Amino acid sequence: MFGVTILGNNSALPAYDRHPTAQLITLNEQLFLIDCGEGTQMQISRYRIRHSKIGHIFISHLHGDHYFGLIGLITSMGLLGREHPLNLFGPAELLQIINLQLEVAHTILPFSLIFHPLEKEGLILDHPKFSVSCFETKHRIPCWGFLISEKKNPRKIIREKVLEYGIPAAFYDQLKTGKDYINKNGELIQNELVTKANLPNRSYAFCADTVYTESIAEKVQNANLLYHETTYLKNLEERAAARYHSTTIQAASFARKANAKKLLIGHFSSKYEKLDEFLSETKEAFENTELAIEGVSYRIQYEI
Repeated sequence: MFGVTILGNNSALPAYDRHPTAQLITLNEQLFLIDCGEGTQMQISRYRIRHSKIGHIFISHLHGDHYFGLIGLITSMGLLGREHPLNLFGPAELLQIINLQLEVAHTILPFSLIFHPLEKEGLILDHPKFSVSCFETKHRIPCWGFLISEKKNPRKIIREKVLEYGIPAAFYDQLKTGKDYINKNGELIQNELVTKANLPNRSYAFCADTVYTESIAEKVQNANLLYHETTYLKNLEERAAARYHSTTIQAASFARKANAKKLLIGHFSSKYEKLDEFLSETKEAFENTELAIEGVSYRIQYEI
């Protein structure tokens, strides 16, 4: 399973039962939280997500609608007896804020909070089964986007074939990397006889708050699912630029530049009660678009 569940899809002000930005990424057994706006832990409870399973939190920037829910979530984890470490990635100043909040409340967490400051673009998390990199967006203050990518072996075992050729399980990992097998009689078993091509790696790109900037598109090329903010409809392009945000048409243009397979739009301004026009405007320029709706999980699909 590789997918994203929307916990908050609004911009600065909660409105119309929409909440500030927060997204939960599920990648097999891993749970990641991207941003943690006000009310995030209530949304986690509402959608029956086991926050004890969240191992990594990524904060894009230090505007309140992207992290004001963080201290509440962290302290609740402590109150509920969490003991295993929590990895937190964000702007360097975030650690000072968290430490101050804990200090004035005389709170000692029962688990290790491991902080990773975001200081430059590039790889920030490397795991045998996935990787996470960050990139700068163009906002009023330093702001980071994130790219989460699967890692798969190039080949997949055909179980009946490896049994037929008597290949021991201890060699399976090498088969998955494309190696041939030589049996005890010295016979060469070609890899293609016992494996098949694996499915390609998938990726999810989270483009945090940003004015429209095509140069960022090269950082998220060919993403299977791309999230891009659409704070305003297309008729407010000047307002969007002045506030370092983007419009529907700009998000669509960005998705085309990035060669994204699918576009997810969110971070809607509280001036809008209905969201239908966001979808119709964006789909005019990029057909494979969906609204980021709270409580909905979007699977990150293989390219067809």
